[in-house]
Amino acid sequence: MGSLARALENFFTSQGLAMATDQAARLAAGRRQRRIDAVPETLRPSAQAFADFMIHSRARARRAGTLPRTDATIETALSIVRDLALFLASERDKRDWALTDVHDLESFLAGSPKIRKRRLVVLGQFFRFARSRKIVLVDPTRDLSSRGPSGFTGATLTLDQQRILFRRWTTGPAVHPHEALLGMLALLHGASSREVKMLQSDDLDPRARTARLGDRPHPVPLDPASWAVLERCLAHREAQRTDNTHVMVTRQTKSGRGPASTAYVSHVLDACGFPPRMIRCTRLLELVNTMDPKLVAAAFGMDPEATMIYLADHVNEDHLPSHEEQSDNRY
Repeated sequence: MGSLARALENFFTSQGLAMATDQAARLAAGRRQRRIDAVPETLRPSAQAFADFMIHSRARARRAGTLPRTDATIETALSIVRDLALFLASERDKRDWALTDVHDLESFLAGSPKIRKRRLVVLGQFFRFARSRKIVLVDPTRDLSSRGPSGFTGATLTLDQQRILFRRWTTGPAVHPHEALLGMLALLHGASSREVKMLQSDDLDPRARTARLGDRPHPVPLDPASWAVLERCLAHREAQRTDNTHVMVTRQTKSGRGPASTAYVSHVLDACGFPPRMIRCTRLLELVNTMDPKLVAAAFGMDPEATMIYLADHVNEDHLPSHEEQSDNRY
């Protein structure tokens, strides 16, 4: 569906003159099918059956009024099943789900320890389904633990890397306004990709130079560099002659009123070489270890437990007295 068709659909549906098309459903079905087609041929029928089971379960949940699975949840589950199938076929030379044992799953989960819990939840669902259909005799996930490291284990930026990115987004003439906006808000204000993509013109206060980001309880004051980047992004939106009130407007969303897609936002920072999450975690890690984690949680609208994982398990040597000072204090 092109931009003109989307604009017409938004107009007619908003006026009650037509019903929404099934464009989103057809796109989701295509994404699911691509994941299933990537599964090795001998393992593919079970993956297809699992996908059909999740679709039928979602339909029952909708009829019962309970919380149904979203398209993203189903696609994530199929991606994990696909990755396991490829791992079994290429690394373990196993082309039958019944041959899967706990050692295979441990090796597969060890490849991505950060998402171990999420993968294990999906694999538990899949093998329980497979056991109910007699595809496997024993559930290999039964005795596996999802417990992983409790602290923050992700990568962060060095101080020199932060300086390079700051200069890139404030002085680089060829940098896209969307990249500069997402990068600066993540680097200086710890903004997430969702907070930036949902930011609208109504959330901005030009006089106070503040912005409301996500669920934060108070407007966020923006420094001159961040406000200058924000004005560049607003100028870019004005050049597109759109009625979309979101600050970040793309070619696909300029004819409607919705935010930029998650896929678009996830690739905005590809040119700089660092993902948004890594940049945001760098800022959160610095704030939590130099301030009270409870204050950071209150300012960001987060649960206090969410900031505790960023606490470092070491003492900053710069904050400790030197050996000379310790010797002087003895006398």
